Amino acid sequence: MVHLLLDGNGIDKGIIRKKSKSLYMYDLIVVGAGGAGMISAITAARDNKKVLLLEKLSQLGLKLKATGGGKCNLTNTLSSEEFMESFGRNGRFMITALNAFDNTKVIEFFTSLGVKTASKDGFRIFPDTHDSTSVLDGFKNELQRLNIDVKTDTKVEDLIIEDDQIKGVKTSLADYLAPKVILSTGGLGYPTLGANGDGHKISENFGHKITPLYPAMMPLFTKETWVASCTADTIAKVTMRVDMKKHKKLNAFGDLIFTKKGIRGPVVLDFARELTPLIEKYGEVSLLVNMTKGKNEEQIRSHLKNENTKDGDKTILDLISSLLPLSVSKELLKIVQINEDEKYNKIDGIKRDQLIKILVWTPLTINGHDGFKNAMITRGGVSLKQIDPNTMQSKLISGLYFCGEIVDLDGPCGGYNLQWSFSSGYLAGKLL
Repeated sequence: MVHLLLDGNGIDKGIIRKKSKSLYMYDLIVVGAGGAGMISAITAARDNKKVLLLEKLSQLGLKLKATGGGKCNLTNTLSSEEFMESFGRNGRFMITALNAFDNTKVIEFFTSLGVKTASKDGFRIFPDTHDSTSVLDGFKNELQRLNIDVKTDTKVEDLIIEDDQIKGVKTSLADYLAPKVILSTGGLGYPTLGANGDGHKISENFGHKITPLYPAMMPLFTKETWVASCTADTIAKVTMRVDMKKHKKLNAFGDLIFTKKGIRGPVVLDFARELTPLIEKYGEVSLLVNMTKGKNEEQIRSHLKNENTKDGDKTILDLISSLLPLSVSKELLKIVQINEDEKYNKIDGIKRDQLIKILVWTPLTINGHDGFKNAMITRGGVSLKQIDPNTMQSKLISGLYFCGEIVDLDGPCGGYNLQWSFSSGYLAGKLL
């Protein structure tokens, strides 16, 4: 049986139905309803395109809802140049996307959805509700207002391609036709929220190279067990660097939190993207951590002497605790085998030097992580060499576009990755 659908100009759109399989015609099909996918669909629909948005889960934007601990750090206040630098060697790929849709455009976009934004620290930008639900509701309302065809519980199994030209997508229940398809299926992080790399598999099947995939933005495990005694405190302004030949330039800065199994906190979330490939390669990674706000040996020695001069009755634990939390102070004294009740002037000179050195650079050994289970983002993805940065279109398949985490671009925490999702989603949705 053949059913004809006429568009507004009376042109046959050729919807063909055969038992359970059907063919439906759209201007654009977006696969994956995360932040990147929804903004792509909205951008195209605002340009009067007939859009289909497909999501394999029963709900839209589950990972978006969970991001930033549910607060949804949308972007930040960095200039586009500084923003790109934060992504490392691949950052320049973003220049067209950021020029088209930078942080000010993100704010304007969400304002148009009725979502006001705020930045309490002058850097990170959140919805003023600090609740990701308001962001998701804004997206949903706009999808409905624009009459975008949204289908949940619909997994794309394959692409329809003829002569290196996209024709549509195949699902278990129907085939959907369109001359443009955007893959915004994300990475491998948080599999409980639907991530399984299906977009990578589909892309690879049609010739796209997938760079090695690693979990990123996640807690890390340490060989050292003393960290389990220090879980009550957050240590601010920590510097962390790799202590391994060929990798000594790798470093990070931010707040540190100890866990029962290792370390977490902003500095760890940022650094994990550099460390997980090294863990896979070497089995473990040696770090040096400065928890004394950047003080060097001379400055720490002077600090301890001055504190001791003020009150000669203070124990070495009292003196160290003026630099670090009590729990950490106790553990570092154990490492260098100094009794916490000792007086500073009574400590052997060699032991004192060892203590000062460990206060400047505390050694930690990273030996594992939870894999993609608790990874907020994925390092690696569809190779940028096969994507046109001016359009986000595939260089191999005409009409196939990519956006968001599916591609080989990942940044630190602080609104970087959502901004990239929105910028790339917008650019892809313009269908230039």
